[in-house]
Amino acid sequence: MLSTEDIIGVMSAQGLRITDQRKSLAKLFAERDGYLTPKDVYEYMGKQYSGLSFDTVYRNLRVMEELGVLEQVVFEDGLKFRVSCSKEGHHHHHMICLQCEKTYPIHFCPMPMTDAPEEFQIVKHKFEVFGYCKNCRPDKCQVPASNTGKELGGGV
Repeated sequence: MLSTEDIIGVMSAQGLRITDQRKSLAKLFAERDGYLTPKDVYEYMGKQYSGLSFDTVYRNLRVMEELGVLEQVVFEDGLKFRVSCSKEGHHHHHMICLQCEKTYPIHFCPMPMTDAPEEFQIVKHKFEVFGYCKNCRPDKCQVPASNTGKELGGGV
């Protein structure tokens, strides 16, 4: 996980002005183990900075995601962000529990197995698997061992 200093360092290296608000955002994500909605972030920041607009918060979240310090995931209940799980920025994907939102890395990329036409230039991709971890999975819905994701290298 990236630290507050790591996040600020990346933003600074990309020429962003490091304001108190951006320091607070970096600290919030670095100290939070999990996902936050833009509304969660706005409510947290609004307690410290009166007059802060939702647009400003959202714009900063998008910039931080583009810089690679935040990861963005679309859940069934909307868009959420969390601190990037890798200092090295190595390419990987995730399995995410729909109940507790715990995230497990997938240690290989399925992109080479896709059938993208030659005339299609891929510039970015995401691969996320949603399900239930062993602590959140309903007892009556036991998943057979062949469907646990272990073949993807991301066992629980």
